[in-house]
Amino acid sequence: MIDVDLAVAQHEAYVAALRDAGVTVVMLPALRNAPDGVFVEDTAVVLDTVALVTRPGAPTRRCEVDSTAAALAGRRTVHRMDAPATLDGGDVLRIGGTLVVGLSQRTNREGLARLAEVAAMDGLHVRGVDVGAGLHLKSACTLGGAELLLLHEGAIDRGALRGLPVEIAEVPEAEGANVLAFADRVIVSAAAVRTREVLERRGLRTVAVALSEIHAGDGALTCLSLRIGATHGPVA
Repeated sequence: MIDVDLAVAQHEAYVAALRDAGVTVVMLPALRNAPDGVFVEDTAVVLDTVALVTRPGAPTRRCEVDSTAAALAGRRTVHRMDAPATLDGGDVLRIGGTLVVGLSQRTNREGLARLAEVAAMDGLHVRGVDVGAGLHLKSACTLGGAELLLLHEGAIDRGALRGLPVEIAEVPEAEGANVLAFADRVIVSAAAVRTREVLERRGLRTVAVALSEIHAGDGALTCLSLRIGATHGPVA
């Protein structure tokens, strides 16, 4: 059971942490009857000059995409996705010129192919990776820095990530695999105490944000925002 009041307070603290990191935060209007709308990352993939508004894998979430498309209009050239393709933004991780795309419960090969078409407009390539456990790719790995990929132990076959321009560091907690990295800090779930220790031993400054109710809804740090022009590339 999710404590809604606590979830709201945690979301507000998350927004405050982004602003403290120097991020300009644009809040979208609340959508009635779309409780998962807080996980806005799943509704689009934002690249350099283009954005792909997705067709989420959960049918109940498809009512969210028009709101995201309207917010992105004027910021990027917006493209759409049609059936039978499905894709959640939480399955897309940009590493340099490659989009690593999780083939998961929510993202299929048709979605991967549509993203490849749009990504090519910005000179980017895609690489599909099977996600055997967890809801999304970014439930298992995210960037802890421009050249550091945090990976939950045993979550993904490391061979599928071979050749990417990053060092892979395994972290002991699932909550620690999903972080938001900036030039001077890494925002980490407060639940990932041991992961924070791993990062701090590397000389990185960490900022903890409590996310217990977000985690209870299968969410994490990246799920709650779409990053445009973030420190380590538009898709973190």
